[in-house]
Amino acid sequence: MLYISIQELEAAINYWRSQSPAKGEELCLCPEAAALAKPYALMIVQGSQRMPLDVLDEVSRAAIRQYRNINPGEAN
Repeated sequence: MLYISIQELEAAINYWRSQSPAKGEELCLCPEAAALAKPYALMIVQGSQRMPLDVLDEVSRAAIRQYRNINPGEAN
Protein backbone atom coordinates (compact mmCIF):
# COMPACT_ATOMS: atom_id res chain seq x y z
CA MET A 1 0.00 0.00 0.00
CA LEU A 2 1.27 3.46 -0.90
CA TYR A 3 1.12 6.31 1.58
CA ILE A 4 1.49 10.07 1.67
CA SER A 5 2.99 11.83 4.66
CA ILE A 6 1.53 14.97 6.15
CA GLN A 7 4.76 16.78 5.23
CA GLU A 8 4.47 15.77 1.57
CA LEU A 9 0.80 16.70 1.53
CA GLU A 10 1.62 20.13 2.93
CA ALA A 11 4.41 20.57 0.37
CA ALA A 12 2.04 19.61 -2.45
CA ILE A 13 -0.57 22.12 -1.26
CA ASN A 14 2.08 24.83 -1.09
CA TYR A 15 3.33 23.89 -4.56
CA TRP A 16 -0.15 24.15 -6.07
CA ARG A 17 -0.80 27.42 -4.22
CA SER A 18 2.42 28.87 -5.68
CA GLN A 19 1.42 27.75 -9.17
CA SER A 20 -2.08 29.22 -8.93
CA PRO A 21 -2.54 31.66 -6.04
CA ALA A 22 -5.95 32.06 -4.40
CA LYS A 23 -8.23 34.43 -6.29
CA GLY A 24 -11.22 36.64 -5.76
CA GLU A 25 -12.56 38.29 -2.64
CA GLU A 26 -13.21 34.88 -1.12
CA LEU A 27 -9.63 33.75 -1.93
CA CYS A 28 -10.68 30.44 -3.51
CA LEU A 29 -7.92 27.85 -3.78
CA CYS A 30 -7.07 26.28 -7.12
CA PRO A 31 -8.76 22.88 -7.66
CA GLU A 32 -5.61 20.90 -6.80
CA ALA A 33 -4.92 22.71 -3.51
CA ALA A 34 -8.61 22.61 -2.59
CA ALA A 35 -8.74 18.85 -3.20
CA LEU A 36 -5.70 18.30 -0.95
CA ALA A 37 -6.91 20.60 1.83
CA LYS A 38 -9.58 18.19 3.10
CA PRO A 39 -7.29 15.16 3.64
CA TYR A 40 -4.68 17.50 5.12
CA ALA A 41 -7.19 18.86 7.64
CA LEU A 42 -8.37 15.33 8.43
CA MET A 43 -4.79 14.24 9.15
CA ILE A 44 -4.28 17.21 11.47
CA VAL A 45 -7.50 16.52 13.40
CA GLN A 46 -6.70 12.80 13.69
CA GLY A 47 -3.04 13.41 14.55
CA SER A 48 -1.97 11.20 11.62
CA GLN A 49 1.49 11.35 10.11
CA ARG A 50 0.58 9.46 6.94
CA MET A 51 -2.45 8.35 4.97
CA PRO A 52 -3.00 5.61 2.37
CA LEU A 53 -3.26 7.07 -1.12
CA ASP A 54 -6.19 4.83 -1.96
CA VAL A 55 -8.48 6.67 0.50
CA LEU A 56 -8.05 9.93 -1.43
CA ASP A 57 -10.58 10.88 -4.09
CA GLU A 58 -9.52 10.93 -7.74
CA VAL A 59 -8.91 14.70 -7.86
CA SER A 60 -6.61 14.49 -4.82
CA ARG A 61 -4.75 11.48 -6.21
CA ALA A 62 -4.27 13.27 -9.54
CA ALA A 63 -2.90 16.37 -7.77
CA ILE A 64 -0.45 14.23 -5.78
CA ARG A 65 0.55 12.26 -8.87
CA GLN A 66 1.28 15.47 -10.80
CA TYR A 67 3.17 16.94 -7.85
CA ARG A 68 5.31 13.81 -7.54
CA ASN A 69 6.06 13.83 -11.27
CA ILE A 70 7.25 17.44 -11.03
CA ASN A 71 9.10 16.91 -7.70
CA PRO A 72 10.27 13.27 -7.78
CA GLY A 73 12.66 13.65 -4.84
CA GLU A 74 9.86 14.79 -2.55
CA ALA A 75 7.85 11.54 -2.48
CA ASN A 76 7.87 9.73 0.87
